[in-house]
Amino acid sequence: MAQGLPSMASLARLCQKLNRLKPLEDSTMETSLRRCLSTLDLTLLGVGGMVGSGLYVLTGAVAKDVAGPAVLLSFGVAAVASLLAALCYAEFGARVPRTGSAYLFTYVSMGELWAFLIGWNVLLEYIIGGAAVARAWSGYLDSMFSHSVRNFTETHVGSWQVPLLGHYPDFLAAGIILLASAFVSCGARVSSWLNHTFSAISLLVILFIVILGFILAQPHNWSAEEGGFAPFGFSGVMAGTASCFYAFVGFDVIAASSEEAQNPQRSVPLAIAISLAIAAGAYILVSTVLTLMVPWHSLDPDSALADAFYRRGYRWAGFIVAAGSICAMNTVLLSLLFSLPRIVYAMAADGLFFQVFARVHPRTQVPVAGTLAFGLLTAFLALLLDLESLVQFLSLGTLLAYTFVATSIIVLRFQKSSPPSSPGPASPGPLTKQHSSFSDHLQLVGTTHASLPEPGELQPALRPYLSFLDGYSPGAVVTWALGVMLASAITIGCVLVFGNSTLHLPHWGYILLLLLTSVVFLLSLLILGAHQQQYREDLFQIPMVPLIPALSILLNICLMLKLSYLTWVRFSIWLLMGLAVYFGYGIRHSKENQRELPGSNSTHYVVFPRGSLEETVQAVQPPSQAPAQDPGHME
Repeated sequence: MAQGLPSMASLARLCQKLNRLKPLEDSTMETSLRRCLSTLDLTLLGVGGMVGSGLYVLTGAVAKDVAGPAVLLSFGVAAVASLLAALCYAEFGARVPRTGSAYLFTYVSMGELWAFLIGWNVLLEYIIGGAAVARAWSGYLDSMFSHSVRNFTETHVGSWQVPLLGHYPDFLAAGIILLASAFVSCGARVSSWLNHTFSAISLLVILFIVILGFILAQPHNWSAEEGGFAPFGFSGVMAGTASCFYAFVGFDVIAASSEEAQNPQRSVPLAIAISLAIAAGAYILVSTVLTLMVPWHSLDPDSALADAFYRRGYRWAGFIVAAGSICAMNTVLLSLLFSLPRIVYAMAADGLFFQVFARVHPRTQVPVAGTLAFGLLTAFLALLLDLESLVQFLSLGTLLAYTFVATSIIVLRFQKSSPPSSPGPASPGPLTKQHSSFSDHLQLVGTTHASLPEPGELQPALRPYLSFLDGYSPGAVVTWALGVMLASAITIGCVLVFGNSTLHLPHWGYILLLLLTSVVFLLSLLILGAHQQQYREDLFQIPMVPLIPALSILLNICLMLKLSYLTWVRFSIWLLMGLAVYFGYGIRHSKENQRELPGSNSTHYVVFPRGSLEETVQAVQPPSQAPAQDPGHME
């Protein structure tokens, strides 16, 4: 028994380490990066990240094989679904104007291990996404010159038939990545100027496509003789939504760039909203004119827009469309290569990744080491790999990041408000005690007895109707309700995706299970909504919390469950590699781990936030102790 106690204590300490939160510095505006990006810069970064190869390739493929002319409805539903996730990013980007995006948002609200895994997945998303866009770019450019580049490479270098490898080394794709990485390493201003140029050309080409497309429109192509507006029915529209959803994933580049924004509290939410509106309008209008110009069933899924103009006798317009597609893919590539080293920089600055990537060049004020190293890695993958089989791999990591950010928003709303007065610790005693437990933090949310209820407490107007909750700690009720909501969302997703196929449920059992889980989901939302939230008039906040984040979580889970089992197997392997990096390096070199070394008087272990984000840093160190230096401020 005596031997079991130390092991249990060691396990408890390990669990505490995995769940420790990142405290925010007193001034979240201080940074070693250059704050030079305006709202226009951020907006065009977001537009560049979303309006790319998907507009020229995905539109035709979904229209022909999945939804027909109703692809415009698929894009509309996907835009609304993306808006749910984008709102969560907008609130966090305004509240925490630091680089790191979903990684940082998870670190300050959910815990260190979860944050590392989210950051690890976002890295993979950007690396493979950049390589895939470069492959599409080279293929599109090569097709304009009758595949002369591919023929030359296969003749003089050779080709092979190896699983997961391309048929030939794509030197053109690798070269464009290296060139883009060189421009990105010159500074945020240079890459922003390039993005402005390519985005302006791309938007002008889209405007040209829409105007000429409506002039050439033939409403007959939506008639019953051609299959009708929605030949695949409602199921086709929803299946198209699952594909079109990924056309809008580029908005997170805005949140990842918030540390370089001049006024992030205003610019980040505004840029996310405007860029998402522009991207949604572009996708819906282009898909409309595409299916009106030629019958949907005759579209060429590889180059639908250019082929549509060719077939209508406007060959010169097809060249303009091809040029626009090249510019659009350049903007996506620049956005990915701009965000990738900044995620690496955020993880390295926190000590969870190798410190060389936390160094910022003194002149350009960008993380040059991360830009060049991961640019080389992305170029190597684009050179050799066949990336078509890995596209779903990206979707899983993206949806998982969206889910954690939406969950973090709910956690954020029910934590204690920050005091408006002095910057010292809110109160002595239990608030500053070391090695505090999970239940201690849950109870501390409601310990302040004031005239107004604190976040996490039951709203006074609802106490007569929910008197059975008075016997519980407000923090505990909120946490249990959040856990039940997540479990019921997973169950609803399983029933919707696998109810008729894998589970083989009878119709009445399917309806009953769906009804029960939906009732549990709604009840958990009602219990969460009955508790006081934190409101900040000086910052952007999502309306209708917890409803909007909960709907985003439910949608993300359903889309994740629709992915193939091979995607989950590959994802699991990548996660195991990430866990090896974290336990081999990150857990020991973590900045938060340095606070716990002998001689340090501060330790902060939390699963559910105990105080406000701004207050956390004051609770983890004595008032007399200066804040620990941010590794991000290294020369």
